[in-house]
Amino acid sequence: MILTKILFIILIIVCLCFYVLYVWDFALILLIVIAALPIIMFITTLITKKLITVEFAVKDKNVAKNKDFPVQLVVTNRSIFPIGKAEAHIEYYNVFSDQVSAFDLYLPIQSRNSQRVTFQLSSKFCGIIKIRSAYLNIYDPLRLFRFKTAKNICTEVAVMPECHEIGGIVHYTDRVNEESDIFSEYKPGDDPSEVFDLREYNQGDKLNRIHWKLSSKKDDFIVKDYSLPIDVPCSLFLDLKCYEDSELTLPVFDTLIETAISLSQFLLENERGHSVIFFNSSQNRFVEHTITAPSDLTVLISEIITSLRDDLFCQSPEVYFSENNSLSYASFSMISSATSHKMLDHIDENIEADFKNAILVVNSAQSLAEKLSGYQSLSVIPVAVGKISASIKDIDI
Repeated sequence: MILTKILFIILIIVCLCFYVLYVWDFALILLIVIAALPIIMFITTLITKKLITVEFAVKDKNVAKNKDFPVQLVVTNRSIFPIGKAEAHIEYYNVFSDQVSAFDLYLPIQSRNSQRVTFQLSSKFCGIIKIRSAYLNIYDPLRLFRFKTAKNICTEVAVMPECHEIGGIVHYTDRVNEESDIFSEYKPGDDPSEVFDLREYNQGDKLNRIHWKLSSKKDDFIVKDYSLPIDVPCSLFLDLKCYEDSELTLPVFDTLIETAISLSQFLLENERGHSVIFFNSSQNRFVEHTITAPSDLTVLISEIITSLRDDLFCQSPEVYFSENNSLSYASFSMISSATSHKMLDHIDENIEADFKNAILVVNSAQSLAEKLSGYQSLSVIPVAVGKISASIKDIDI
């Protein structure tokens, strides 16, 4: 571009010399045209800059890990002047990481038209992918001037976590809440307000449970099994506070979220009602979701991912524990990347639960297991980054 300007200045000087040496009307006209041309280029390109808009178009805002998804850069030119060359600088990054990737797109822009350029992105880790146009450079036809526009035009895409197979034992020691309106789908109980199942009479069944009307039609005794009211006695606490500020930050966060989602899915598959507690940074408070169906888990995943901020701000679990002094569960599991003895001591000594687990995402699982053993009622389960299924094989929950 500098070379083009130098050549054009030389051309103007040559035309000026031509006008001085030859007193012709043509020489004057040529000098005026050559001298006016940069001014015309500047004005028309400036007008075009004012009439250009840029936006991103994303068909699906929720995408899967490790799969390409298309993003379109849409450039609309409302002026009558075309742009032969435009250069867009695109940047993208995961909110879990401060590593920004970038690339350039080159395109012409027709007058009174919209140009769409499609590019593909993918992510190895879950989270929010932020995509922005750092700037759009447009050039006049002679490449004399460059104008910068469309700074910091942004869009976001949520990369969904994957569920992993979990091994372990699910204990059905529900602390029954007689006032609960949530009933077990797999276990009968003693609540006559809801019928769990109808079956044939077995010796020892209570006579008051015989369905007399249906028995008369079947010529056999049919017995009613009542339903089991359940509360939400099993809880997962997802600690999203960043304890790892390095190149491992992104894989650690990815493993944290997928561990929590996989445990929740594991409990659902075993018909275990539970709650998931985490800090929603967009709402600046701890939230608790009751999970009793796959649809609840879908909502939970979406809220966890979309609640994250660029600065990864998250209140410490100690804040939640201090505000909720008397916590009682049938099962309590903390998923965190912290190895704080203070936090683990608090869970071991102050949280009442039949089964307590501290599931800690670390780089070296073996060294952590030796360091954090010896708790009375707390089971410490180290999870190596990216190795969820291999790490959680014998959990009691």
